[in-house]
Amino acid sequence: MFRNTLVAILFSASLVHGQALESVPGIGRKAPAFSLSTPAGQIVELGSLTRKGPVVLVVLRGYPGYQCPYCVRQVHDFVENADKFASSGTQVLIVYPGPPAELDQRAKEFLSKENPLPPNVILVIDPDYKFTNQYGLRWDAPNETAYPSTFLIDRHDIIFYRKVSQGHGDRTAASDVLKELQNANTAR
Repeated sequence: MFRNTLVAILFSASLVHGQALESVPGIGRKAPAFSLSTPAGQIVELGSLTRKGPVVLVVLRGYPGYQCPYCVRQVHDFVENADKFASSGTQVLIVYPGPPAELDQRAKEFLSKENPLPPNVILVIDPDYKFTNQYGLRWDAPNETAYPSTFLIDRHDIIFYRKVSQGHGDRTAASDVLKELQNANTAR
């Protein structure tokens, strides 16, 4: 009896989890427009970045009550490869969601090892989860903020790569994104 109840609970949780991710914009779809601010207060709009070329949109777990070590590693990987992204005319936009209280300060703490960021790598904060909810990425569980995700968006705002991680460590590496960019350029 206990086993059947546990299986039913886990199955129900997976259905809710899967339904929540159904609203995530898919490949071939237009990326929903948004604007967010940097921890210093500068407004960044997706459309103004895509007009210049492709954009890698990296969504972190942000600040779920602590600095996520997987997020730190992933951002460091993208920063280490910033010159390769720059040479392909690509900008990297990193979204750092979390509870609104002092999120800008938490984001500055997060960046302390990567400051200053290269010019083509921008970190923005999502203190009210507006972006996270808009993209269907809200991981609404204790000590969670957003599903770690990566999108590649072309200059026409069309998504041509998407990976949504349903765990902490399953992240897109910069090398994977660079291969996707190369494949997209070869296909054109």
